[in-house]
Amino acid sequence: MREEIAVFSGSAHPELAAEICAHLDVPLLPVRTSRFANDCLEVQLQANCRERDVFLIQPLVPPVQENLVELLLMLDAARGASAARTTVVLPHYAYARSDKKDAPRISIGGRLVADLLVSAGADRVLAMTLHSPQVHGFFSVPVDHLHALRELANYFKRYDLTDTVVVSPDLGNAKEAAAFARMLGTPVAAGAKQRFSDDRVKISAVIGDVVDRHVIVLDDEIAKGSTVIELMDHLREQKVRSIRLACTHGLFSSDALDRLSQQDGVLEIVCTNTVPIPADKRVPKLEVLSVAPALAEAMRRIHNGESVSALFG
Repeated sequence: MREEIAVFSGSAHPELAAEICAHLDVPLLPVRTSRFANDCLEVQLQANCRERDVFLIQPLVPPVQENLVELLLMLDAARGASAARTTVVLPHYAYARSDKKDAPRISIGGRLVADLLVSAGADRVLAMTLHSPQVHGFFSVPVDHLHALRELANYFKRYDLTDTVVVSPDLGNAKEAAAFARMLGTPVAAGAKQRFSDDRVKISAVIGDVVDRHVIVLDDEIAKGSTVIELMDHLREQKVRSIRLACTHGLFSSDALDRLSQQDGVLEIVCTNTVPIPADKRVPKLEVLSVAPALAEAMRRIHNGESVSALFG
């Protein structure tokens, strides 16, 4: 690793940033964040950035707006400190869900926040499992888009996958589920979902054969868990033998983890550490996999001018 690299972390997920730096064998450089009496934030990057390749690690997780503003201020600080290039490492891009105009006079937050990041000084973005592929195009700077399917697949390969099928909760995630199923050598199925509000969905049918099968439900993120719970009702009607839940972003808002782990037939819930999961929220059925090695390798390749897409070869 050349000496010009400089890695900083916002306050959203410093544990992941520290693990990434351990894989890169570079220090995690200090950041001072303070709050004025009028509630405004101020950020100081407490290490030299001049003509260095700067990486800012910050998933947009609750409190999303606080973490977003902190990231924008970090970008501004790096630009003002004459960084040679600044790459935003976004393990989770919350505003990716706001990706289309599906109602009159509605904002498209995914594009707006992308513009804000670029305006603040982002030269490049490294993201993990964006909610929809078109969000990649919202950025006017290069984007390296990783996914966690390899980490999830390597975990599930430890099981006997005979009579196992991968199920996507909706058709929008079916392409990812199909790629995941190919990695595992299993068939794939999908739910036919209609969303009425943020927490109210209706799944009318499961497309594919799941009767008397073991099921791995794959989604990009689980927040309230309403979609997955609705899907599991249909799966139980078709007499599946067992259910395992898998996702990249384990947001698990409110009591979602407890509700999911208590569902009949659920053997385990597997996610990655793109977002922090507090110890008091964790349940015995939860397994958290690390994406720090993948992010660290992508950062190393970006820094050295090597192919990132080769990671998925």
